[in-house]
Amino acid sequence: MTTKKSMWVLFGILVISAWVLGSAIQAGAETMNYKSYSYVLKAEDVPVGDVEGHTVGIVMRRAFYVFESGEVATTNSVSTRDLVNGVGSTVQYTTINFTDGSTIIIKSQGKGSGTATAPQTSGGLTSEILKGTGRFEGIKGTQAAKIRYLPAEKGEGAQKGIGEAIITYTLPPK
Repeated sequence: MTTKKSMWVLFGILVISAWVLGSAIQAGAETMNYKSYSYVLKAEDVPVGDVEGHTVGIVMRRAFYVFESGEVATTNSVSTRDLVNGVGSTVQYTTINFTDGSTIIIKSQGKGSGTATAPQTSGGLTSEILKGTGRFEGIKGTQAAKIRYLPAEKGEGAQKGIGEAIITYTLPPK
């Protein structure tokens, strides 16, 4: 009987410890909110030929991020996509370049849609911070973004994007 009671006490301590430590980790997370404006440097879709409408493409984008704090950064993004009739998977790597030389590199992947010149959506993407430099050395975290793409105007090779996002992150202790 005493062994059973001891097990329950030990289990209770374990549960309470996990709850306290979990709360402390969440409390240490910080966020950065931003709005973005992006434009395409290069976009190309190439037909695969196995089924009608199957293309593989690459898109190179630049963007300006304006953070809630007033800080401004530029980005370089490279994404690939594998689409059938404009719907499929996408992987994107984004490097955020801050004015002090610090960077954050984010990988986003999931389902996407669009073509090189038609509006696209970025729904269903999950984003993970891969690396940081400078003041973001050792950063870990995620990004949640909503982006709306505008149709390409006459003379433009691809569409512009307007978005907003939140980066949730932790940094190692100094």
